[in-house]
Amino acid sequence: MSVLLQVVLPIFALIGIGYLSARMKWVSEEGLRGMNDFVFRFAMPCLIFDGATTPHPGGGATALAFFTGCLTAYALAILLARWVLRMKLGEAGTFGLNAAFGNTGMIGIPLVLAAYGQAGLAQLLAIVGLHSLILLPIGTVVGEIAHGGRAPVLKILRATMVSVLRNPIVIAVLAGFIIYQGGIPVPGWARYFLELTGAAGPPVALFCLGATLVAFDARRDWPSALICSALKLVVMPLIVWGMTRLVDLPPLPTAVALIAAAMPTGANAFFLSRRYAAGAERSGATVLLSTLLSIVTVAALLLFLAPE
Repeated sequence: MSVLLQVVLPIFALIGIGYLSARMKWVSEEGLRGMNDFVFRFAMPCLIFDGATTPHPGGGATALAFFTGCLTAYALAILLARWVLRMKLGEAGTFGLNAAFGNTGMIGIPLVLAAYGQAGLAQLLAIVGLHSLILLPIGTVVGEIAHGGRAPVLKILRATMVSVLRNPIVIAVLAGFIIYQGGIPVPGWARYFLELTGAAGPPVALFCLGATLVAFDARRDWPSALICSALKLVVMPLIVWGMTRLVDLPPLPTAVALIAAAMPTGANAFFLSRRYAAGAERSGATVLLSTLLSIVTVAALLLFLAPE
């Protein structure tokens, strides 16, 4: 029960406060945009760069187990959407992305930090760095194929990769990896700056996440959104858990991989579905519904992972 009070309750309470603040107009839209820019262009990159340049064991095996399970869940979701739910390819592609693309940044990082500290964050970094690099280009290719290839696929794919590589969080992971592997020391004053600034990232990110949920509505598309949420919150973690057993991961990497797999659908899946006009309303409903349901599923997972 202590894990619920010390980890889950504060995190989802901050999300709830963000949602209430946006709903009640306690914070202006301009203010929220400023907070969001501060988090993702400055605070979270500092936090991630600090973690990436602190001595830590590699997370390659953790990422391997996670992405093998993630891509398997993505493929299963597309097959389900096509052959059972009878969706068109474009909608099936975004349905699959909804079932595989988790919110590893806004919720995953604060959750892993709260539960496992810097050791857990070190394992999560490989997943965070590769998440968009792997899933968004795949989603882009499926979207272009569904649209009959009217736009040059390679051109769109290249633009997507450039956009991802310009993401400050991805840049922080890559820069931290280069500096750590190169043995370049980080001065004490710079380390303190990274720690001080990065500490603001997780709480403000959770607040901003709650505020963004106001824009989503699950009333019309809740049946299919519920199916997709079940795939994201239950089926994908089970597949990843099987992969961690297969590669015999130690307890900490296993826990981090499972928590990353159990994250609710990330908003990038919604943005891609809106770009291709393929089930955007369903995607938004899945973001909202999976975030609400993850309060229960993440709490249950943390209880399962808690040491005896």
